[in-house]
Parts: sequence; structure tokens; C-alpha cells
Amino acid sequence: MRLLLVPLFTALCLAQPADLLLKGGHVIDPRNSIDARKDVLIQDGRIAAVEDSIDASRARRAIDVAGLYVTPGLVDIHTHLFSTTGIPDAWAGDNSVRPDDFSFRTGVTTMVDAGSSGWRNFETFRHTVIGRASTRVLAMINIAGLGMLTDVVEQEPSDMRPEEVARLARKHKDIVVGVKTAHYQRPDWTSVDRALEAGKLAGLPVMVDFGHFLPERPFWRLVTERLRPGDIATHMFRGPVPWLDADGRVYEYLRLARRRGVKFDTGHGGGSFVLRNAAPATAQGFYPDAISTDLHTGSMNGTMMDLPTTMSKFLALGMPLNEAILRSTWMPAQIVGRTELGHLSAGAAADVAVWNLMEGSFAFADAEGGRIEGRRRLLCELTLREGRIAWNWNARGTTDWRRLPADYGVRKGVDSIVAPPRN
Repeated sequence: MRLLLVPLFTALCLAQPADLLLKGGHVIDPRNSIDARKDVLIQDGRIAAVEDSIDASRARRAIDVAGLYVTPGLVDIHTHLFSTTGIPDAWAGDNSVRPDDFSFRTGVTTMVDAGSSGWRNFETFRHTVIGRASTRVLAMINIAGLGMLTDVVEQEPSDMRPEEVARLARKHKDIVVGVKTAHYQRPDWTSVDRALEAGKLAGLPVMVDFGHFLPERPFWRLVTERLRPGDIATHMFRGPVPWLDADGRVYEYLRLARRRGVKFDTGHGGGSFVLRNAAPATAQGFYPDAISTDLHTGSMNGTMMDLPTTMSKFLALGMPLNEAILRSTWMPAQIVGRTELGHLSAGAAADVAVWNLMEGSFAFADAEGGRIEGRRRLLCELTLREGRIAWNWNARGTTDWRRLPADYGVRKGVDSIVAPPRN
């Protein structure tokens, strides 16, 4: 039935003028194996067609994007957005970012909050942030009852209740896409095991921020023994992660974990990305499954900056552009089980980003003082959220004000212009 709906949707779109046409751009849509100059037609908030050439008469409005790259809207699966609790120096508090303040200007149309809230306060998060955002916000529920309110609450096993997490995940299945554990400091596996139990009960993947690296629970055991296929190891390029053997080759345990189905997430953050690990891994073809930010007020104002900057770091490391797009759109959408996102198929939500791939001399920093230089940097020029222009850096598609009516900006039947008396 679903296969029949796509041509039906396309036929209906062809029967009436579309809302918007993006014309002349280079489309990169890894889900559909597109990496070529294409036009993109949008109607009723959805992709109507992606074709070599679409006549401008088929749309009410056309925007020239020649010389730019057109991609699906980015899917950032590691952010912190619980910004209304007012708790200082906490990811679930003042360190979180309001989604609409940061998403669209960076080409991001979907954000996944990575466990800022737990089973005790998730519904507050939903009502105060998720339900009020124009950005599509999905969430992972922290195994700790109060989430990332403070480091202290993330250490208490008695408040790690898999049944409660699973109950909430089922109740809010429209937005809950995983379970999270983070920052655990004890030498046992309790937080990981409880999160895995919750993930099993809810039928969801688990994301693990390993917290303190301790000899009693080494990272290699996490990814080769504990995590299940589809579970996510975040902060993959953090300094303490063992990456290279004595000969400078990527350890075999990492490849074994990937063959087992474990997913590796960048999660750059304020302190979880070192070039000492990322550069040789990328050079040897061990790419992240998801390029993500670990967005919070510290990382956005630090060396991470935003998702396009993080993607540009991988370009500087030698990753091809289409691979960087794949790992920021379709692959993360699959990881969180939202395969309706991250692509430009006919009938999909028209979440679109348009990019200027700048050429020049750029430098990028890791989280610990390392630096790399590159020749390319991504700048988001235009973002569409379900067909609506949500960010327009270069005012594309607008009209020179001198060509508009003399009274433009006056609402007919509402406003009036009253001239001042003559002297």
C-alpha cells in the first residue's frame, strides 16, 4: 500500500501548481543515490519531485540555487535541549539550548535530545520544550530518574528504573527514539545494564556516554560485549578511547564491534573530539555512523560550534562530501528508527538544507587544542522545514524593494498611513 501512495502523491502534485521550486542546485541525497545537478519541487510541505529539469511554471515560486548544494535537512542525534529548568551548570538546565535558536541557521531540521531528561521529568521536557518548538525534536530518555540535572543524580542506581523508562517510551512513542546513560563514575556496569534492560523492554536503541574510563569497565568490553546491534557508542573520538595499536592501525576490536552492529556516534561536544583519534581513524576508513554535535551552550561557543563546522572538520580530514552528508542525514535517521527522515524521496517531508561549500583557507580546532587546516567549509544558505523557509542567509527568492508596490508592508483593511501635517 505504501508503495502505491508515492506515485499517487506525485500525480496529485502534478495536477496543480506546486508551492516552491529549488532550481539549478547540486542535489546530494544518499538515500536515493543522487549526487548530481537536479531541481527540487515542493508542494504542501512535501517533496513533489526531484528531476533533472523542472519548468519554473510548475511552481508558484522559484528560487535559483545554482552553484549551491541541496541536501536533506540535517539530523543531529546528540543535542541537549531541556532549557527551561533554570538549573545552573547542567545539561538539563542553563547549559541546554532552545532548539529553534540554533537549528535552522545550521541546516538542522531534526534534533534528538540525548537524555537531558529522565523518567521523572521527561513529560515536563515534552510540554515546555518539545511541544513548543518548530524544529522537529525527538528524544532519548535517561535511565537516571532526573536525567542530567546534576552529575550526582546520574550516579544513583536506585533511581535507574528500566520499567518506568519503558512505560514512558511506549506512552510517548511518537517522539521517544532511545534510552541514554551518561557520566557514570562508579567502577561497575550498573548504569549500562539498566539502560540496556530499558531498551530491551521498550524495543529501542541505547546510547552510552561512557563517563569515566576505568580499568574495571574498559571501553572495548562495552562495544564488543555489552552493547547490542543498533546500540550507540557516542563520543567515539574522545581522548581516552583506545584507537591505534603499536603499528598505528585501528584496533580490530572497533571493526569487530561494527560488524556486530554497534553504531559509533561523533558527539563532538566541548571535550569529546581529539584529532589524535579522528584523523587516523578517518584516514583508515573508519568513519562515524553519525556526525553529531553534543550541542550545548559550552560546545556551541567552544571549538565544536555547530554541525556544519563539525562536518567541515571531516572534510578537512579527507572524508568525501557525499559521505559527510550521508552521516548527517540518512544514516542518523536510520539509527533512531525514523526512516521517513533524512532523504528527498517523493512524498517525504520537505526538510531541506541548501549549502554554500566555501573554498578558501580555513582552520578547525578539536576539543583539546589540536588544529587542522582545510580548503572547504560548509555554510548554510537556506533551510526549509516542511516546505516553509525557516532560514534564508542570502535573502534568496525575495524581491528588490524598489520593484514592490509603493505601499508594500501595509496590511490591507488593517493598517492605514496617516501623513503628518505640512509645515
